[in-house]
Amino acid sequence: MTTVKTLLGLPGLRLRPLAGTDLLDRPVTRIYVTELPDPGRYLSAGELVLSGLLWWRRPGDAEPFVAALARAGAAALAASGADSGGIPDDVADACVRHRIPLLEVPADLSFSVITEQVVLALAAASESARKRLQAAADAPVGTLLESASAELGLPCWVLSGLGRVIAGTGPLPMPAPDVLRRYAAKEAGPLTVVPVEGRHAVPWLIAVGGPLSTAQAELAGELAGLVGVTRARAVAPEAELPGEARVVALRTEGSDESRDVLRELLPDGLLLESTGDTSFAATSRRPSPAELSTVETLLQAKRVYCGVSDPGPREEAWASARYALAVAARWRVPVVAAGEVDVHELLLTGAPDGLRAALRRRVLGPLLAYDAEQHTDLVHTVRVFLECSGSPTRAAKALHVHVNTLRYRIGRAGELLGADLTEFTDQLDVYLALRAGGQAGG
Repeated sequence: MTTVKTLLGLPGLRLRPLAGTDLLDRPVTRIYVTELPDPGRYLSAGELVLSGLLWWRRPGDAEPFVAALARAGAAALAASGADSGGIPDDVADACVRHRIPLLEVPADLSFSVITEQVVLALAAASESARKRLQAAADAPVGTLLESASAELGLPCWVLSGLGRVIAGTGPLPMPAPDVLRRYAAKEAGPLTVVPVEGRHAVPWLIAVGGPLSTAQAELAGELAGLVGVTRARAVAPEAELPGEARVVALRTEGSDESRDVLRELLPDGLLLESTGDTSFAATSRRPSPAELSTVETLLQAKRVYCGVSDPGPREEAWASARYALAVAARWRVPVVAAGEVDVHELLLTGAPDGLRAALRRRVLGPLLAYDAEQHTDLVHTVRVFLECSGSPTRAAKALHVHVNTLRYRIGRAGELLGADLTEFTDQLDVYLALRAGGQAGG
C-alpha cells in the first residue's frame, strides 16, 4: 500500500511535511493536479492533490479549497509556493483545522516529474500488493480479507447472497440485506460491491468500505477471484449422520443446485447426502419461509421446498425429513416440519402416486360412481362425518341437515362401500382413502 509517508521517502521528490505529520500513514490511491479554488466535485478519496496555489490571492482563500479536500477524503496536499514567495500561512492553518497533511514541493521540481514518479510508485505498489495477495491464496477467507484490507487501506467483507456475513475485518456499517438491495438496484452507497467469481446457486459478494481507485478496483477483483477459488475448494465431504439429529431435506425444483442452497441456508449444518436436486443435512435449526423465498429469487423463480424432522435417531430423522419434504412439494408450501403434520399424512406421502390412486379407487369406487350417477355428494358427507369423529350430531350441524338425514346418508354410504362406518377400523380405511386424494381430499 502506498502512503503519504511512502512518497516522502522517494528520493527524487524531496517533499517536506509542513502540517499533519501524524497523518502520514494515509493511503494514496492516485494523484490529481488542480488550480481550481474549489475542486470538490472533481476529487475522490485517497488522492494526493498537487497544486501551485495559483488560486490563492488573499488570506481566507485557503478555507474553501482545503475544506473541499477534507470532504472528499483526500490523502494530502502537495503545494508549491514559488510564485507567491512560499506557502501562505492560512493554507497551513486550514490544513491543520481540516486534518489534511501538507507537503511542500521544492521550487525547482516540476509537477510532471512528481506525477510520473507517483504514478510509477502506485503501479509498483499495486503489483506488489497483487503478488502479496496471491501469496495468501491458500489461506481461509478471513485471512484473505485481512491481507486485502491491509493493501487497500479499507475494511472488507464477504457476504452471502442470502445476506449472511461470511467474514469481515470489522462491523458492517449497514445491515447486510441493505447492501444486497443496493447492489441489485445499482444504487450508489458507502460500500463498493464486487461479485465473487464462480458458478454457485447462491452468489457471494465482496464489499469494500469506500470508493475505489482503478488500482484498488483491480485488487478487489483479484480478491474476488481468490475468494471464489477458496469457496470452491472448501466443499466438505459428505458425512455420517450422528446418532441423534434434526435432519433438513431440501429440493430445488428443476435444477441440481440443492447442495449449494443447503450449504448457504445452513452454514453450520452437516451435509449428509446430495443427489442433485435433493440434499440432506443435519442441523440444529430449520430454514424459514422468508429464507427460501430469497433463494427462489436468486434461482430465478425456481421453487425450493424443505422438509424438517424432529430431533431423533438417525434413520427416523432422515425418513421423516424425506416425507416432510414430499408433503411440502405436494402442498406447494416452502417449509414443512414433520412434527406439525398428521401421522396419516406422512404415511400417505410415503406411498407412490399410483398406490394412493389405487387405494382411493378400491375403497371409494362404488361411492364415487354413485355420486356421479345420482348427482349426490355422499363422499363429502362421509368425510365430514369422519372428521367429526363419527358423531352424527356434530356432522349434521356442520352439514346443516337434520341428524336423521345424516344417519340415513351414512347408512346408505356404508351399504355402497360394504363397510360399517360406525366401526373404527372401517372408518380408518375410508378416511385414509379420502386423504389419498390430496391435501383437500374429497
